[in-house]
Amino acid sequence: MGLIYSKKIIKGSFFTSRTDKEVYFVKDALIETDDNGEITKIINPADQDYQRTLEDAKENKQLVETRDDEYVLPGFIDLHVHAPQWPQAGLALDQPLNEWLEQYTFPLEAKYQDVEFARKSYRHLTRNLVKNGTTTALYFGTIHEDANLILAEECQHVGQRAFIGQVVMDNPEQTPKYYRDSSTKEALNKTIDFIKQIRTLYQDSDLIQPVVTPRFVPSCTDEALKGLGQIAKKFDVLVQSHCSESDWEHGYAIERFGKTDTEVLKQYGLLNEKSVMAHGTLLTEANMDTFKDEKAAIAHCPISNAYFGNAVLPTRKLLEKKIKVGIGTDISGGFSSSMYRNIQQALISSRMLEDGVDAQKPAAERGVAGARISAKQAFYMATIGGAEALHIRAGQIKVGFKADLQIVRDELSAISSNASQDVFERLMYQTNADNISKVFVSGKLVDHK
Repeated sequence: MGLIYSKKIIKGSFFTSRTDKEVYFVKDALIETDDNGEITKIINPADQDYQRTLEDAKENKQLVETRDDEYVLPGFIDLHVHAPQWPQAGLALDQPLNEWLEQYTFPLEAKYQDVEFARKSYRHLTRNLVKNGTTTALYFGTIHEDANLILAEECQHVGQRAFIGQVVMDNPEQTPKYYRDSSTKEALNKTIDFIKQIRTLYQDSDLIQPVVTPRFVPSCTDEALKGLGQIAKKFDVLVQSHCSESDWEHGYAIERFGKTDTEVLKQYGLLNEKSVMAHGTLLTEANMDTFKDEKAAIAHCPISNAYFGNAVLPTRKLLEKKIKVGIGTDISGGFSSSMYRNIQQALISSRMLEDGVDAQKPAAERGVAGARISAKQAFYMATIGGAEALHIRAGQIKVGFKADLQIVRDELSAISSNASQDVFERLMYQTNADNISKVFVSGKLVDHK
């Protein structure tokens, strides 16, 4: 049985992106949602039916009213979460990527063959993400199908929109024996079975979707990459992986294939308009053009990139090229589950890219001119950018879109300017989980406390 939604009216001032340079603000609007969890009407105070709609909502007990210091925002869309890595968030980030994987990450992910451990971990994770305002997440699971199904159950239970991948890693040269698909055939069969199971179990729900998930080029054999591309096409599902994440990973693809992993992924049918590739810090100009031509999306993981990316993603350049870009926390390469914290780091990283970091160089040679992004652009990536990458009608407060929303308190409103631009910037820089009072997914209030 699918979730049952109910019509409601949310009264509050809201911010929503329209483009990567424009944030739209409406004060004291009425946001009407229907039984399908979609926004059906936005009524401004000056509109003729405003007062009548407000009174009817109060009489019918359909009104959700915000406080004067609260604002409604679209729910955030996290484009890159390694769900099983949640217990090690913030650990061993001083290690090189390949050593971090071998010594910490793979041993942890192997523990998810224990379904009780998986349920405990995933229950904690999903609630933590929602309380931070994340209404949709694109998840890497593990190679364990039972654990991935538990992740789906926990997302459905908490009410979060989730895209979940059965991870494939069958290359014996780059994966440990204790945590590896036993064969390419098994890996591909498990991927197909997971897709079928998710579609059967959640056929009455629009919340849970399967994703084809090669971990990344190093962990997969040629046969697995080819087979996954065919599966993605046959079942018409999204694809997620990593791409040009670090000097090591980027260089590995070139050494093995004689080409970048952008070209490898394209070769095997894994880079197209339904693909979301994490990181991209080492993308070449030609790689960027390929992403644009193929209409593939990049999950910008600014905190994780600071540790493992070996470079700063040129997000402004990508946006100007009209490449789809969203934001991912990359738990646990990123230590924080908060999209707000990652928005802040995206802004900081872009500023450092523009200003440069080596004080021994002249200012004119130190950075990359025109590289910084604005808070509006970071907000756009966390909402519309993510929605476009996942092909969902969410990420905006707009008629016809899903009512995936968060109600956020501006705790400095009593002592600071209440001009809309000032409030917006404070929300982007100052919000934490304690400031988020309510979260809605498809108009349904999510119990995240």
